[in-house]
Amino acid sequence: MSNAMLNDSSTQSAVREIQIRDALQEAMTEEMVRDERVFLVGEEVGNYNGAYKCSKGMLDQFGPKRVIDAPIAETGFAGIGIGAAMAGLRPIVEFMTFNFSLCAIDQILNTAAKARLMSAGQLSCPIVFRGAGGAAFQLGAQHANSFEQFYAYTPGLIVVAPATPYDMKGLLKSSIRNDNPVCFFESELTYGKRGPVPTEEYLVPIGKADIKREGTDVTLVTWSKNLFQTLDAAEQLAQEGISAEVVDLRTLRPLDTETLFNSVAKTHRCVVVQEQHQVASYGAFLGHLIMREIFDELDAPVGLVSTLEAPMPYSKALEVVLLPSVERICQEVRAICG
Repeated sequence: MSNAMLNDSSTQSAVREIQIRDALQEAMTEEMVRDERVFLVGEEVGNYNGAYKCSKGMLDQFGPKRVIDAPIAETGFAGIGIGAAMAGLRPIVEFMTFNFSLCAIDQILNTAAKARLMSAGQLSCPIVFRGAGGAAFQLGAQHANSFEQFYAYTPGLIVVAPATPYDMKGLLKSSIRNDNPVCFFESELTYGKRGPVPTEEYLVPIGKADIKREGTDVTLVTWSKNLFQTLDAAEQLAQEGISAEVVDLRTLRPLDTETLFNSVAKTHRCVVVQEQHQVASYGAFLGHLIMREIFDELDAPVGLVSTLEAPMPYSKALEVVLLPSVERICQEVRAICG
């Protein structure tokens, strides 16, 4: 939740601190109460209350026809969800991890994303694919990938990657109401993170970035769970006399270029922080975009802090070396501000 929103008296009537998993559960529950076309399907979403307890109590409230425990068959239940969306329902498909979404990649990229085009506008596909993405301590190489850029590459998909409980709830509600397929990225490491969330209903608009910290010397651009270490880096840089502005993109497709460009034009320097590998990454695209569109505003090349170019090791000590860190962010900022 942005400082502006926290200080707005209109949002102060009933705000409490809740975990991200509870913010997601509230979003899904409120939308299922509001619209009987909405249903949830995925592995362990029912009797087990979700792999990360994001659907706790929803089976008891809505029953097995709307909270559906699926077999370990991502291609199958993603395809069923897409067909249901084309037929007029509004499915939420939960992947236990977005690594498993690769099993359904043809369904998502070639069917859901292209439904409007291939049907000449006769079909819409209002579906949300959500789940955990990225590394989460000793998951091994096959369970620690960041695939936001892979889906953001695909026209026809909306890609949302929020970080805070407030943004998670508001953007999930907006995603469920959207008439297009949405890939909604969460993080296994942050489901227990707490933050302020109003009790009153609200929506966060898709395609709108948020400035989480004001600054004047450098713009730090990030999304998803990297927001928290980026804010920590900004705090450390402040102690060194460097004022960093932190821009949380929240949505990767569509991208809020207005907020991004305005921030960089103010600070004249930019560092992108991402969990993806650098090669063919979303951060590399952002650097290209900034240098192409507002080159004259830059006093230094755009910096990029990424996961190092190796599959994720199982060793916790080595995992920390590969992933972006507060120190690596600060080093990159010092290099372009020197």
